[in-house]
Amino acid sequence: MREPRWLDGAEAGRHLRPYAITGGRTRHSQHTFTLITLVVSRSEAEFEYEYLEPEAVQILELCRDRAVAVAEIAAHLDLPVSVVKILCGDLLGASLIIVQSPPGQDDQPSVEIIERVMDGIRQL
Repeated sequence: MREPRWLDGAEAGRHLRPYAITGGRTRHSQHTFTLITLVVSRSEAEFEYEYLEPEAVQILELCRDRAVAVAEIAAHLDLPVSVVKILCGDLLGASLIIVQSPPGQDDQPSVEIIERVMDGIRQL
């Protein structure tokens, strides 16, 4: 029977790193992000980032010139989406980013309005 192999050094890095980046947190308590929530760096966020995680600085740099979806940030940084959501929550709490969430159920048009639009299109 084979003994389990322990990981050390660089081998363990990928397994432990997301936990270390978020300080063990699995979600941000105040903010809710979806995969399509758009994130953009605030223009005045040009000051020192020495207190931020390197990954948070990368998010700020990636979102400096354009709005980027949370899922796209995760892909660019090769991080789990859950980690990106937590970091974005921290950045939003520090007023370093602006977010635009997708419309909620209350903001969507009613079925009646959609049917009326479709009827109008058919009449054209």
